[in-house]
Amino acid sequence: MAVDILIAEDEPSILESLDFILRRAGYSIGAVTDGDAVLDAVRRLSPRLLVLDVMLPKRSGFDVLKQIRANLELRDMPVLILTAKGQQQDRRTAEELGADGFVTKPYANAEVVGAVRQLLAGHGGAA
Repeated sequence: MAVDILIAEDEPSILESLDFILRRAGYSIGAVTDGDAVLDAVRRLSPRLLVLDVMLPKRSGFDVLKQIRANLELRDMPVLILTAKGQQQDRRTAEELGADGFVTKPYANAEVVGAVRQLLAGHGGAA
């Protein structure tokens, strides 16, 4: 079962918010709440894009991003990183690891939807 967007976020209120705004924008959504579950879900759901929180239980978003970029089947999937406000080092690390986009929490709904549309359009998929 393919979904448009897989969200990897452990904070229930943020996950619920992202799920709501992205569904309202017309996307189908899958979700996981820890770093260990991300790769299995990516393989199972074949998302067009991954929204990945940096701070996840069991395995950090950075570790997950490293694994995705090292995997021949998954490496081209666009990844949008979420991180807490003021974490400039997180942004640099994410860029070095191959993140395609970056959104800082707290975020504006339009910012998230805009970033998702831009990444999907840039990766050959209709936004």
